Amino acid sequence: MAEIELSGLDVRSLLRLYCAIGQELILRKLTRSTNNPVGDYAEYLFATALSLTLAGNSAKGYDAVDADGQRYQIKGRRPTPANPSRQLSVIRNLDSKPFEFLAGVVFAPDFAVLRAALIPHNVVLCRSKYREHVNGWLFHLEDHIWMADGVRDVTIAICAVEAGLSTKAVGKQRQNA
Repeated sequence: MAEIELSGLDVRSLLRLYCAIGQELILRKLTRSTNNPVGDYAEYLFATALSLTLAGNSAKGYDAVDADGQRYQIKGRRPTPANPSRQLSVIRNLDSKPFEFLAGVVFAPDFAVLRAALIPHNVVLCRSKYREHVNGWLFHLEDHIWMADGVRDVTIAICAVEAGLSTKAVGKQRQNA
């Protein structure tokens, strides 16, 4: 991938570019908000790959449902050299079973998909730690998780969606919006 020269831009220009990128990702239906795109992009990839229906923002404890009504909490993590942690964002009310599966994806620093999995609730519960100071559960999407009973590796399906995100396909998505 060609590097984009940004060093000549002033701070205001960089922030405008950041805003424009956020809006373009929404127009292309790759994200649903202008927040950090990791979570929204993960939701898009899983929903597309697995034919999930994304839940509204008011849904508590899950992000999507499948045709059978099973609920999915979708999380993504983009480790970088400055922060290599694979700790996902806080999971609330894990002990009340708000979802059947955690759909997790690990991205490379450039947002390329490295690994993706569907992790049963019981595996997440057993391997998470409750932290009172965040009022929730912390889970690390480390490589050993793919070896746990019931975990389904869906990397190929997620990568297939990622590979299909060409400019031509995006134009068609916009026309259908």
